[in-house]
Amino acid sequence: MANSAEVLNHILGHPPQASHHIAYNFLIPNLKGLKNLIRASGDGNPSTEEAPPTPPPSPKPEGEEPAPITSTEDPNEMPSSTSGVDNPVEPAKSSSTPFSVEISLFTAATEAFSKANTNCTIAESLERFKPIVSLAKSRNLRVRGYVSVALGCPYEGPNVSPSKVADITATLLEMGADEVSVADTTGMGTAPRTQELLKALYSAGIANKDLALHFHDTYGQALVNSVVALEYGIRTFDSSVGGLGGCPYAKGATGNVATEDLVYCLHSLGARTGVDVEKMAEIGKWISSELGRPNDSRAGKALLARLAS
Repeated sequence: MANSAEVLNHILGHPPQASHHIAYNFLIPNLKGLKNLIRASGDGNPSTEEAPPTPPPSPKPEGEEPAPITSTEDPNEMPSSTSGVDNPVEPAKSSSTPFSVEISLFTAATEAFSKANTNCTIAESLERFKPIVSLAKSRNLRVRGYVSVALGCPYEGPNVSPSKVADITATLLEMGADEVSVADTTGMGTAPRTQELLKALYSAGIANKDLALHFHDTYGQALVNSVVALEYGIRTFDSSVGGLGGCPYAKGATGNVATEDLVYCLHSLGARTGVDVEKMAEIGKWISSELGRPNDSRAGKALLARLAS
């Protein structure tokens, strides 16, 4: 994987032409990585001053049911990629293309996966994040946390504790993360277990607006699980064009649910995403060809076949 600073320097030197805001998300492994990213953005010398953490979410009454699909002002409106970003850092001041820089922090729901993926325990990973989040918030950088293997671990099996996932998610939010993506890295999740996880997150007092769901499609359950989450009021989902991706520490894991498949499904349910699914299908075909790999989007391939007829 390329160094974040190198990638950002390339973006600054060759800004893409786009009519809409672009949010670039960089994986930050440690404090040094964030400092290098800040220097590359031309934002001066990074400070280590701590910023006050975001207050913890308010607890919900016990036994209360999870939020229904009408938990937002417009239940059919899906958020944009910059939702919740009031004052994003825009390093390319001279560029006509508006974009911001965000950072991502990865931990896991099981000790075995945490050690394999980040070479530390869950507690150690959370401790590492504290100065990173403080520095990021002092620079007005949006922070996104990830909790991997929330619905199944390649080392510890499918029965990951939902309450443990909720505790880790709450800790990230209390630390100052703007959003936490709860990830089914292995694709082991099923509809009933996704429901159980969402109930645990709700019982921990975590608001839907602070959550994203991240489903891999290894066993073909990603769309089903996405619809379950949608019914529980979740409005942010991770996906990858053409179904790209995988995980080196989860043998057999395929990529995220294909963006084309997810958007097509959401549109069929009456959701408004602002995404042109036919254009997305064309992008899926192009990037799959560039990478020399099959296009894993069923909706994308069907749409392209229809357009070509």
